[in-house]
Amino acid sequence: MKHNDNVATLRNFANKADSGRECAMGTASADDLASIHVELQDAVAIVHLTRPAKRNALNDETVFLLERWFSRPPEQVKAVVLVGDGDHFCAGLDLSELKERSVAEGVLHSRSWHRAFEPIEFGTLPVVAVLHGAVVGGGLELAPAAHIRVAEVSTFYALPEGSRGIYVGGGASVRVPKLVGVARMMDMMLTGRTYGADEGYAIGLSQYVVPNGEGLNKGIEIAKKIAGNAPLTNFALVQALPRIAESGPAAGYLLEALMAGVAQGDPAAKARLSAFLEGRAAKVQHR
Repeated sequence: MKHNDNVATLRNFANKADSGRECAMGTASADDLASIHVELQDAVAIVHLTRPAKRNALNDETVFLLERWFSRPPEQVKAVVLVGDGDHFCAGLDLSELKERSVAEGVLHSRSWHRAFEPIEFGTLPVVAVLHGAVVGGGLELAPAAHIRVAEVSTFYALPEGSRGIYVGGGASVRVPKLVGVARMMDMMLTGRTYGADEGYAIGLSQYVVPNGEGLNKGIEIAKKIAGNAPLTNFALVQALPRIAESGPAAGYLLEALMAGVAQGDPAAKARLSAFLEGRAAKVQHR
């Protein structure tokens, strides 16, 4: 009987989650999205988390809306900037939604976050996350799903789930150790250790640190450069490079060779190479 109750609970929660996802994945325009807002600057989309009163804590609506948008971005968009409105990027999971869940519901809820962040990390577009203030808990699960992270000086990182009596559920166990190593993540969760912007840069949590108030402009600048790349090159970097890095050498070399052949055979790549050989493209310089 207990087994049947658990199965029923799982099915009921799955149905509710699917219903919420279908609602979020519907046909409403970007202007109708309550907890995110999207603006377009030519080929760059800027996706704002818009719950500043909650420090942009992630509730189910926000997560499903992110999944919806990144699964079906406008065709004109070639790169994305992800930013939080207010004083913080994202202070984690909205804990008010957590206290009512059973064990079975908790498992399915975690899996729903995994599905939602998948099109950010392995979608069709490179994503630049602009960080400031709190990048805590769920915020430090969302940020590593992006490909480039720009941190303002105010940024601080934490994984306080250990002190809350819970565990990460949005993919941090996979993504964060790739950036900083298992030992550092374990330290953060066991002891509540935090890292500031410069420390986070030093250990790999971001690729850039900029003064407060300059993160969005830097993120847009980077996204515009990325949007100017050949589309197949961006596809290879988002889709193939992470998988090559995780594969064995033999499979990795083969996948690299296949991707190199596909990319260089693209007409856009041929035009760029011709421009370089004819002196119409700038040479690499270090500033």
